[in-house]
Amino acid sequence: MSLNVIDLIKGQLGPALTTQAASQLGESETGISKAISGILPAVVGGLANNADNPVVIDAISNASSNGMLGNLMGIDSNNSLVSGLLYSIFGDKIGGLVNSIATYAGISNNSSSSLLNMVTGATVGSIGKYAADNNLDRSGISGLLNEQKGVVSTLLPAGLSLASLNMGDWDKGYKFDNDNDTIKPVTHEEPKIEVTRSTAAGGTFPERTTESGSIWKWLLPLLLLIAAAYFIWKQFEKKETTTTTTVANDSTNTANDTATILKEMPAATTAKTDEDIDLNGTTLKGYKGGMEDQMITFLKSGNYKNAADDAALKDGWYNFDHVNFKMGSSSELEAGSQGQLENLVAILKAYPDTKIKIGGYTDKVGNEADNVKLSTERATYIKDWLAKQGVENQILGAEGYGSKFAEVDASASDAERAADRKMAVRFAK
Repeated sequence: MSLNVIDLIKGQLGPALTTQAASQLGESETGISKAISGILPAVVGGLANNADNPVVIDAISNASSNGMLGNLMGIDSNNSLVSGLLYSIFGDKIGGLVNSIATYAGISNNSSSSLLNMVTGATVGSIGKYAADNNLDRSGISGLLNEQKGVVSTLLPAGLSLASLNMGDWDKGYKFDNDNDTIKPVTHEEPKIEVTRSTAAGGTFPERTTESGSIWKWLLPLLLLIAAAYFIWKQFEKKETTTTTTVANDSTNTANDTATILKEMPAATTAKTDEDIDLNGTTLKGYKGGMEDQMITFLKSGNYKNAADDAALKDGWYNFDHVNFKMGSSSELEAGSQGQLENLVAILKAYPDTKIKIGGYTDKVGNEADNVKLSTERATYIKDWLAKQGVENQILGAEGYGSKFAEVDASASDAERAADRKMAVRFAK
């Protein structure tokens, strides 16, 4: 089975980067996520259509040495590598692509352009890193890109059409088909015009042409497609806003002081922004009701101090809002993760008698032994990172649970399963 490079790239475009991009560009996280979902297959498709283009091969070959993956949000239109690459694969269609994405996602053209640069950098950087790690030469890179032509057609989201842009092979012989998830040849047939002669008592009527048969051949499927797209969009609007939060409970039953809650929120409230969180006079940046806010509230309530032993705290896990690892890695954090770890250090130093444990979790996909190993390594990585900040005596352990507590079925989409791939922290004694 050939490699799907989009899976590689998703590791660079996780929730943390989406949040950062939304904040920096002044857009909602929903809009940013929708835009990325459209840009990613377009960019991969553009590269696949230019698998033998020396400009494309050179950009990927040199990507691992230019540090592009380390500063995706810093990539702008002045980056000569990215701008030259985009022009090479899209030519004068770049403006049309930017406008189509902006309209589809409900964001500005400036934001769409910035995201196009960012996603292109993530794509080239990810493929370049893979090529370097696997010793792929120029021929190997070209072959890898060619393999993607049969993949991207299934990933363009419903409601977004790039056919009018006439980009590369999409115009020459193929089109995206979002209903059947296959690539279908585009046939070019002249419309058939039926000539009929009508007679009646009193004379012969002039000849007339009727095109109703040919019109309904395309009009009926178009109407059905529009109805299906509207239905999918409404479902997407309802369900894409699922967020994971953890709440502190003031109950005297300290064994259930905190619980993890999965909650659907209306689309209008999905855009989260960092706010000031008070830590005994020190200001931290975090979500209201997020991890830091809830941990501080719990500590101020006295529930930690009053907990008799570790058993009274073992069910009170707090999920990190921003801490995410790159796809398949246990030692590389996604951009934006370090800030929340630094907030946790500040909380521990403000309450030096407090102790914690770290937990790692995966979704249900893959071998469970591998999932446990990966989640354990990730939890250990965070434990070691925190220890280096001078709070090693407050960290009692780190454990990986694999998919033991995963709730989303393995057959669900990657976006849905992301809720199970998390890192968490709890108080301990």
